[in-house]
Amino acid sequence: MHGPSRVWPSRFHGPHAHGQHGGWNGPPPPDWRMPKWATLWIPVGIAFLVQVLGALWTVRFGDLRPAENAVVLGLAVVGPLALIAARRFPGPVVVVIAIAGTVDLFVSPHGGPPYVALAFAVIGAIVRGARIWAWASVGACWIVGITFAIWIGRADWTPGRIAGTTLGILIVFGIGEGIRTRRERFAEYRRLARQREQSEVQAERVRIARELHDVLAHSLSQINVQAGVGLHLMERQPDKAAEALASIKETSKTALDEVRAVLGALRSDGASDAPLVPEPGLDRLPALVSGIRGVEVSLDDRLEGAPKPVQLALFRIVQESLTNVTRHANARHAAVELWADDTDFHVEVTDDGAGATAPASESGGRGLLGMRERAELLGGHLSAGPASGGGFRVSATIPKEPAS
Repeated sequence: MHGPSRVWPSRFHGPHAHGQHGGWNGPPPPDWRMPKWATLWIPVGIAFLVQVLGALWTVRFGDLRPAENAVVLGLAVVGPLALIAARRFPGPVVVVIAIAGTVDLFVSPHGGPPYVALAFAVIGAIVRGARIWAWASVGACWIVGITFAIWIGRADWTPGRIAGTTLGILIVFGIGEGIRTRRERFAEYRRLARQREQSEVQAERVRIARELHDVLAHSLSQINVQAGVGLHLMERQPDKAAEALASIKETSKTALDEVRAVLGALRSDGASDAPLVPEPGLDRLPALVSGIRGVEVSLDDRLEGAPKPVQLALFRIVQESLTNVTRHANARHAAVELWADDTDFHVEVTDDGAGATAPASESGGRGLLGMRERAELLGGHLSAGPASGGGFRVSATIPKEPAS
């Protein structure tokens, strides 16, 4: 009756599902990080080796006075020792090391060994969120150092040396800003990934809740009606009461199988002891209609070739609509009609009851919300409200081709 099913692309698969509106595009940035102990002690060790060995070389061959030798050694040790506290106090540490590095430039005529502790302090301060401390302290110390060198007439502070040192400082800051930017990008990627995962989990919860509502609301409504009939006829027509009980048994079995199938999707290992049943399609509409008690239902199904997702949505819309008819409409007759035109699939359920007098779109409950969600997830729409000739009308339209 349905013909071969086509692949039906979901509206949630495509570029919009992955956050192109302000989200992350492309593969995640690399986020390799050294162990925490390494980020602390490797800079300390490198700075200590370079500066202390360089200071010892200066003391040995620099022809300095004893006091100057002591200052050179003291400054060489200050930087590495200060780096030990860089993780906890990155801002104050970069200030201390910037001052020590500036003083070190004036102790030896050639500036002493490279003050690499300052580079590690700057990078660490920027990465750990103390970038203002780094820029302000290093910038201020460098300006003061240049001004003081010019004022005292240091001949070794040539324009070339000043320009080269300034360039080196800017390169160090560029490295720090680059590392910080990379970490921020990766943090943003992980945030969006968590957000997308939470959205997918929430969407799956909504889908399962919608399936459970549709299955349970319809089945329990029919069981309630049939139980009432059985109780009413138990004394006068026991054979009819037995038919009602048999119908209750069949309805409850079908509902139990469908509930197990829905709950099976919650199992993370993909295995389930519960029997799995196929998702209902339009071929089950006759059985659905024949199982309705208390209301005469006519079915006019002229729809062919609908994809499986559309069949499921239309079946659930009809099921929920008939459930509402039996529970609320106080109707004697209901009509179900399905058809298709060149562009859309259509379903309409009407009754002659005296149910809700306000449009369901205003008062709506979970059932109406679930029907509307099913239609909108496939690019369609649903309307529900009083029919023009009395009773109630539910109408849904789903496009044959999803909107781009």
